[in-house]
Amino acid sequence: MPQGLPRKLRIAFIVQAVLVSLAIVLGVYLVSAVIKHSLMNTALQEEASHFWQLYSASTSQPPPNTHNLRGYLVVKGHSSLVLPENLRNLRPGFHELKQDDLLVLVDEQPPGRLYLVFLRSQAERMAFYFGTLPIILTLIAIYLVSWLTYRSSKRLISPVSWLARQVALWDPRRPDVSALAAERLPVEVQGEARQLASALHGLAQRVSAHVARERDFTRDASHELRTPLTVIRVASDMAMAEDSPPRVARALQRIQRAGRDMEAVIDAFLILAREAEVEPQREDFDVADVLLDEADNARALLIGKPVDLEVTCNAKPRLHAPPRVFQVVVSNLLRNACSYTDQGRIDVILEADRVIVRDTGIGMSAESMTRVFEPFYRADPSRPQGSGLGLSIVSRLCDRFGWKVELDSVLGEGTTASIRFVL
Repeated sequence: MPQGLPRKLRIAFIVQAVLVSLAIVLGVYLVSAVIKHSLMNTALQEEASHFWQLYSASTSQPPPNTHNLRGYLVVKGHSSLVLPENLRNLRPGFHELKQDDLLVLVDEQPPGRLYLVFLRSQAERMAFYFGTLPIILTLIAIYLVSWLTYRSSKRLISPVSWLARQVALWDPRRPDVSALAAERLPVEVQGEARQLASALHGLAQRVSAHVARERDFTRDASHELRTPLTVIRVASDMAMAEDSPPRVARALQRIQRAGRDMEAVIDAFLILAREAEVEPQREDFDVADVLLDEADNARALLIGKPVDLEVTCNAKPRLHAPPRVFQVVVSNLLRNACSYTDQGRIDVILEADRVIVRDTGIGMSAESMTRVFEPFYRADPSRPQGSGLGLSIVSRLCDRFGWKVELDSVLGEGTTASIRFVL
């Protein structure tokens, strides 16, 4: 599960930690800058004010001189040579002398100028202890809380992740439901997760039973539906062997043709009912033979209609597929053409890579074209022929064997259907 909930949760916590870290790093930088500049400037200003108060009381008051702070006083009218050389050109205000590692405040009052010098390294040390270190400790605390929260969240969703993995391993044809049995669930699967596991277990059992029923039906239908058709075919063959009046002979031929059509339809339905992994029996056959045979069957549907049906074979391709399946595909296209063409013509054209069925029937609207492959959909419900399953069956069979069905229709002018196949 590459996009599973645990991974998304982990990414969310990582993103949260990264954003918090960036915010804290930016905060450390800003705090360091504030401490080194604003805070130190304020502290030196207060130190200068305190000195001038003492100096106003006694002019003999010396400038501050401590371990971290050094002061110089230049009385007004006196030379600045008493100052270190790097301080002589400084104007009143706060200065940072990076090359000398110094922070300097020059405070000018009527009595003179006071130079307060503070070591820059001391300011950075104060910034670390009073700014950086607390923030680092806060960052560690946030990471620790995030990790504990992640572990707790992961523990909470682990039952759902376990259920998802179990379901992902199911074979749709034979889902293994034993792992979701109540007595085999892990200890951590409790509460709503256990209810979900129970529901999935029941669902899987119903799916297994449904698949078994479908498999049994496919097997039984293959046998039961063929048996009466075999009887009909044998009986009609025996009747055809005897001398019969022309009318009876034509009726027997129609019975035989209908029996073959029914066998082809049964084969197609059974192929659609089987799993995709079960490969149907294939053989090489001439596409033209199927077209000519189905065209003869379709002409019986045009009796009494002013419609001509012609087959044109511009090529002689052979396919390696179940011939009865291809027969069902062509039969459905021809039946549709015959059902919806009241006059004009139907042309069946065989090319090297496709079969084209073109009619001059009623055609279809753009709305009907979007739904034409839906089961039970009929473009003209007023016509009694058909159930709306023909094109749906054609589409499913073509998808199964890698053929491509295409439709082009204009309302009132006719429809062109083509089956593009891979040789």
